[in-house]
Amino acid sequence: MEPMDIVGKSKDDVSLPKATMFKIIKEMLPPDVRVARDAQDLLVECCVVCGREEKRTIAPEHVIRALQVLGFGEYIEEVYAAYEQHRLETLDSPKSGRWASGAEMTEEEALAEQQRMFAEARARMNNGNANPPRQSDSD
Repeated sequence: MEPMDIVGKSKDDVSLPKATMFKIIKEMLPPDVRVARDAQDLLVECCVVCGREEKRTIAPEHVIRALQVLGFGEYIEEVYAAYEQHRLETLDSPKSGRWASGAEMTEEEALAEQQRMFAEARARMNNGNANPPRQSDSD
């Protein structure tokens, strides 16, 4: 007999109710965006698959399994192809973000930048100025 974690339910049976998941989906999207019930069911099933595997992030494999469970097996090949295309495009594209300028700093430059940032922070803290004007990058 399995141990019961929550009043009469085993660990495998505990998850968010579908209605709660639908509400979360609706609240996360802009008001003018509507999601088909099949797509909502797919997301809920992905969460169930993740829960069974004790994972916290939905992976492509979870989507594929959810499609099978929900009877959308005919879409699996197309979904997998779209996933592969997305994966290839994101691998080829330059990484976005604050430090993705493409130019690497030497260790000395990084240390000098770190010291400059510490000095700025120290000055702000000592002067009580939380938002001083930023220096230009041409220094």
